[in-house]
Amino acid sequence: MTTPALLPLSGRRLPPLNLGASAFPHHRATLRLSEKFILLLILSAFITLCFGAFFFLPDSSKHKRFDLGLEDVLIPHVDTSKGGKNLGGFLIHGQGHDEHRHREEEERLRNKIRADHEKALEEAKEKLKKSRDEIQAEIQTEKNKVVQELKKKDSKPLPPVPLPNLIGINSGEPADPDIREKRNKIKEMMKHAWDNYRQYGWGHNELKPIARKGHTTNIFGNSQMGATIVDALDTLYIMGLHDEFREGQEWIDKNLDFGVNSEVSVFEVNIRFIGGLLAAYYLSGQEVFKIKAVQLAGKLLPAFNTPTGIPWAMVNLKSGVGRNWGWASAGSSILAEFGTLHMEFVHLSYLTGDPVYYNKVMHIRKLLQKMDRPNGLYPNYLNPRTGRWGQHHTSVGGLGDSFYEYLLKAWLMSDKMDTEARKMYDDAIEAIEKHLIRKSNGGLTFIGEWKNGHLERKMGHLTCFAGGMFALGADGSRDDKAGHYLQLGAEIAHTCHESYDRTTLKLGPEAFKFDGGVEAVAVRQNEKYYILRPEVIETYWYMWRFTHDPKYRQWGWEATQAIDKYCRVSGGFSGVKDVYSSSPTYDDVQQSFFLAETLKYLYLLFSNDDLLPLDNWVFNTEAHPLPVLHLANTTLSGNPAYR
Repeated sequence: MTTPALLPLSGRRLPPLNLGASAFPHHRATLRLSEKFILLLILSAFITLCFGAFFFLPDSSKHKRFDLGLEDVLIPHVDTSKGGKNLGGFLIHGQGHDEHRHREEEERLRNKIRADHEKALEEAKEKLKKSRDEIQAEIQTEKNKVVQELKKKDSKPLPPVPLPNLIGINSGEPADPDIREKRNKIKEMMKHAWDNYRQYGWGHNELKPIARKGHTTNIFGNSQMGATIVDALDTLYIMGLHDEFREGQEWIDKNLDFGVNSEVSVFEVNIRFIGGLLAAYYLSGQEVFKIKAVQLAGKLLPAFNTPTGIPWAMVNLKSGVGRNWGWASAGSSILAEFGTLHMEFVHLSYLTGDPVYYNKVMHIRKLLQKMDRPNGLYPNYLNPRTGRWGQHHTSVGGLGDSFYEYLLKAWLMSDKMDTEARKMYDDAIEAIEKHLIRKSNGGLTFIGEWKNGHLERKMGHLTCFAGGMFALGADGSRDDKAGHYLQLGAEIAHTCHESYDRTTLKLGPEAFKFDGGVEAVAVRQNEKYYILRPEVIETYWYMWRFTHDPKYRQWGWEATQAIDKYCRVSGGFSGVKDVYSSSPTYDDVQQSFFLAETLKYLYLLFSNDDLLPLDNWVFNTEAHPLPVLHLANTTLSGNPAYR
């Protein structure tokens, strides 16, 4: 069976390889010399240097001049017999006096060396009296001093920027006691997930809730960047879990370091870290989040150093070296990765006044606009060296999905001024509807995948976000088709609910087919897992906001109960490997997006609409809310896309 961790990880995600830390043991114990031994080596080298200096200093009896950097003073020779006039000659002034002075300097220097030598010996004796733990503590203190100095150098003050009008960040309490009780249950689930991560995985990227230890995948490199902390911050904030929020803020302030020698996914770090930090900043007003977001963004910029300006999939945070996934079509970059940067990068330019971030994403857009698109569809792969499409595979699920989402949200985030983005979205959706959207024999609307001129009648859990996207984009659509797209969103929501309802656990599989008599059901064993994904619940929430049809809350509550019953363990929440089995096995991973997205969308589903209203906030693809940038406030209003 394919391990779930090897497959796409979160909303609009890619399939990373899971090379855990255990795959490369470091054997530190066998390689590391004791700190005490290292200290003795350093001291002995210093003492040897002192003795060498003492014995090999120049001898004044053999050398008339010991040069301390003072030049002999040349003075004009005045012949008094000629009336005191300068005859143009020079005398060396005070040669005998200088020789005496040099001998005194020599002696003083020898005495200083003896004193330094004796002091070094005394310090060495004192060090040798200390325990191993005391020596380690001193070394760590010195390391911390160096780190703090480097942080001070990196922390350049950012220009003051007026915050957009922030509405609806501390509200949403439902009047109905039944709805309030359900919302409180979801809050309790968040607390269970956070508290166990806090106890067993703190500082690690994610949690293994059964093994009760930290977990990571190669999208975060080999570093402990606290992905769950950053991803969960805004969810904690809107739920009113302010003590937990402050815990996360303190960790980020003291421990979140981007100067590590680690290769990370540009896409994942952007949507989880930059998106999460920006959302936490806007909600709380705490400057540390803005500063950290800008520091990290600077580490991602070298990924854009390609012949076309299309960024690499991965970049080393320390060296700036980038590369693409080995499995991606002939070294291509991926549409859903380089096409899911716009929201965060526009906000970075807004907050810093530096257009570099905005220019990077607008360059990508201009390049895509010039390219031919087969059947009006965007292929999932683009070579960053040649600027040519890779294999003609188009998907609204993994590899393509959030590119379309960010076209729509660029328009919404610009207060509907970025009409260029809206046109690109409308054109793309028309082609998708023509070539990819079909109805099954049983009447279920689904979105297939286009592969080399053939429609594959399979839909992924990731694709289920599209129901919410169609509803979100209904207002403002061409030819007064708002009603049509709202209905299309409802049909996708229904299909995705069926994929849940037709399983034993009432949780949806990773992918499901529409072949022959099989509809909305997974066929392959490696597509039967559920890893706490949010996309179906995301669509329920958008549909609830636009229709207030009570079935969406009912479906959301069904999912909540199933997650709590089958995914909850004493150490947190885990994905399950087979949603069709009555006794499923766990994958033992509590994904960071479970706290960032799944639980946030559930909480919003059972909150009033005045909590993060959609006229004022736009959610990135990791469910991090970013405010709409009204034209009067934005520093980007001079750009053509914002006119």
